Amino acid sequence: MSKKKRLTVLLSIMALAGSMAAGCGNSNSGTSETNAPAANNGQDANQPANEAPANSGTNAAETPSADTPVDGGTLTVGTFSDINSVNPLYIADTASGDLATFLNANLYDVDRSNNLVVEPWSLAAELPTISADGLTYTIKLKPEAKWSDGQPVTADDVKFTYDTIKNPEAGAPGISMVDKVDTITKIDDHTVEFKLKAVYAPFLYALSGSVAPYHILKDVPLAELEKNPYGTDPAKTITNGPWVWTKWEQSQYSTVEANPNYWASVKPHIKTVTLKIYADQNTQTQALLKGDVDLVSSVPLTIVDTVKAKDNLTIVSEPGPSYEFIQFNFKADNFPDKYVLFQSQKTRQAIATAVNRQGMVDNILKGTGTLLNAPFLPTSWAFDANSAVNYAYDTEKAKTMLAEDGWKPGKDGILEKDGHRFSFELQYNAGNARREQVAAVVQQNLKDVGIEVVPKAIEFSAWIDQNVNPGKYEALLLGWSLSNPDPDGESIFSSKYFPPAGQNSGWYKNTKLDELWVKGYSTVDQNERKAAYAEVAKEISTDLPYVFLYQYGAPEAYDKNKVRFAEADKPEATLSYGYFYHVINWWTAK
Repeated sequence: MSKKKRLTVLLSIMALAGSMAAGCGNSNSGTSETNAPAANNGQDANQPANEAPANSGTNAAETPSADTPVDGGTLTVGTFSDINSVNPLYIADTASGDLATFLNANLYDVDRSNNLVVEPWSLAAELPTISADGLTYTIKLKPEAKWSDGQPVTADDVKFTYDTIKNPEAGAPGISMVDKVDTITKIDDHTVEFKLKAVYAPFLYALSGSVAPYHILKDVPLAELEKNPYGTDPAKTITNGPWVWTKWEQSQYSTVEANPNYWASVKPHIKTVTLKIYADQNTQTQALLKGDVDLVSSVPLTIVDTVKAKDNLTIVSEPGPSYEFIQFNFKADNFPDKYVLFQSQKTRQAIATAVNRQGMVDNILKGTGTLLNAPFLPTSWAFDANSAVNYAYDTEKAKTMLAEDGWKPGKDGILEKDGHRFSFELQYNAGNARREQVAAVVQQNLKDVGIEVVPKAIEFSAWIDQNVNPGKYEALLLGWSLSNPDPDGESIFSSKYFPPAGQNSGWYKNTKLDELWVKGYSTVDQNERKAAYAEVAKEISTDLPYVFLYQYGAPEAYDKNKVRFAEADKPEATLSYGYFYHVINWWTAK
């Protein structure tokens, strides 16, 4: 590509994506915690819930370092959730995303500043060429890229992956990022052309995902793809990343081994990586303290000081790109008596008023979180502090609002309305110490205003698959890890994306918001987009499909005597999966 043409591409990317500061607040499923649903392989706007310049993917040996990298050795990572699938079409949780980081190469990668970049380990050979009207994206692949079975990675893989995701029958979680695509055309074996139906500003980041193998899955019926053993059986799962998947003992561990025939110019130093599963965050951190694991990505805040006191451990406590919330369900079938307790906007506002969010930040997050009133992190260009409604903690005001909305105390003191008792189950994932504490606060806060909350902890992988994704719950405590730097949240909040074709698992419908999301992504003018998202913040914080709680982080800790990397390859808390940033360049001391 000529200098002039490459400059045009870079300017197009800047116009489409805008400049967004690194996000804050970790997630429980897309960054340093395996406990929130994670968006599909960078092809979705969010992933629920563990200062390298562009193209700087050199081996650590070529960068300033106190040590010389060595090949071989092992890395043991502690986690507290098992995977669901590493099939790029269906990755929707952090645990699966963690493992996939070692197995699946991305078309493009994202640097510390959220810029799309071509790394030596990226599948693309160069940045995409974007037409002047912003509707056509052309991608060229590296001809040397191969799957672990020796077959080349081709345009067929890219076309198959994105065609499948955009087909509602496939039930892929990334559909909202690619259903604006009109056609996907194979130009030749290493060139693919995407044509959009209309301008869709976030599309650039849809290209930072992984691809699935066409030659393995092409004959599998769409209805059977998700349950196909590819992605869940190591023996039947080929990869195109630095490592291959060698073993999975469910609820115990997964193991990957360096691929001896890996195609990229940069090779992994670490030979064996094991992701070892523990009962909860405390247990995995105790394993780190004892030396049984080398790294964990979600240290409970209650024991951060204990970890800091160990001379051999380093802790990374900067917040990541995540926020936490209480989500309401609006589908009557999910309530025992078919009555949606949260159907009134005023009732939802009363709940937000009754919950002591600042107390959570002060006492549970120990001041490391920040109150949030809308789904935009403070570091995003879309954030507007004055647009969203803030609900200050006020028990008496909440009681008044509930009374005005028709709720009256029953014989046992619990509120009733239309013959229905205000009692609901609040689900969260087992093993998450923070959410356990938050659930207890919510239970007490709402009891104070006459609402009965029954907290229920469920094992993460089962919870996501059986409850969260299909929307089988009354209310839940969860978080989004924003794997996509673009602020578009249509896939989560629009009524176009009810399960199984999207991530609006609360069955929330707001026609005005549906239109505002479209308004926000239908232009590349960032000022116009910012104005649209200010309207979104006002509407969503007024109507409250969620009680937005806070932006937060989950500290990563590792044994600095064992885990080694150059400064350019250090973990990056502001990115989803940033705790494994440039892990291909890491090495371990023997």
